[in-house]
Amino acid sequence: MTSARSLRSISRISAALMAAALAVAAAPAVAQNTAVVNGRAIKTETLNRFIAEIGRPETPELRNAVREELISREILTQEAEKRGLAQDPNVAFQLQTSRQQVLVQALVKSELERNPVTDAELRQAYEQQVGKGGKEVNARHILVKSEAEAKAIIQQLKAGASFEKLAAKSLDTGSAAAGGSLGWANPDMYVPPFAEAVRRMKEGELTQTPVQSNFGWHVIRVEGVREAERPSFESVAPQLREALQRDRLLALQDRLKQKAVVR
Repeated sequence: MTSARSLRSISRISAALMAAALAVAAAPAVAQNTAVVNGRAIKTETLNRFIAEIGRPETPELRNAVREELISREILTQEAEKRGLAQDPNVAFQLQTSRQQVLVQALVKSELERNPVTDAELRQAYEQQVGKGGKEVNARHILVKSEAEAKAIIQQLKAGASFEKLAAKSLDTGSAAAGGSLGWANPDMYVPPFAEAVRRMKEGELTQTPVQSNFGWHVIRVEGVREAERPSFESVAPQLREALQRDRLLALQDRLKQKAVVR
């Protein structure tokens, strides 16, 4: 009797120990998944990444809402796969292009992390591209359809007519309301023929011949010329960084193209 009771006690202890061991072994697997849908796991890491992407402080309500959304997506995805939609040519194309886009974005991030733009490079770019300064012009213009109209206006101005009054009929309605004034600007801001004309002109000078652009015919008078205000390094550093990053990516693309075997 004593022996039988002892065996039963040992058996119960062994069963309890085995159950505890199984529970400990299963705990990490459960913690790794936030849900299992039809045998397919949704990892807790996936849930955490989605929450991080939202950019809001995590709360139990938010966590539960995202979890339910992931479960719904998984259910719908499984149904789409069951219907064979992944083999549809249009769907397959979209999946392929989405995959390419994600990988290209990851490559861009990786390349810029490997080869970051340095402060020295930014300073050099600033001196080369911005530090030179340049000229700004304060110009007025009258835009008309034909060269004949423009020539007639030039003659009227030479005879003493008011530029501002004649500019009221300019096709450029934006500047017409201001007497044809375009304000202070770098000549590079204008279309090439206009820019070339104002670069050659002096303060107070009127174009002797009309200037043609894709907008029509211009009569131009330069009201003033001054040295361009040099922007601070800090104000243009973000744009310079973006430009240098684009140069890096284009260089990477060229190197990879040269190595690639394309038939």
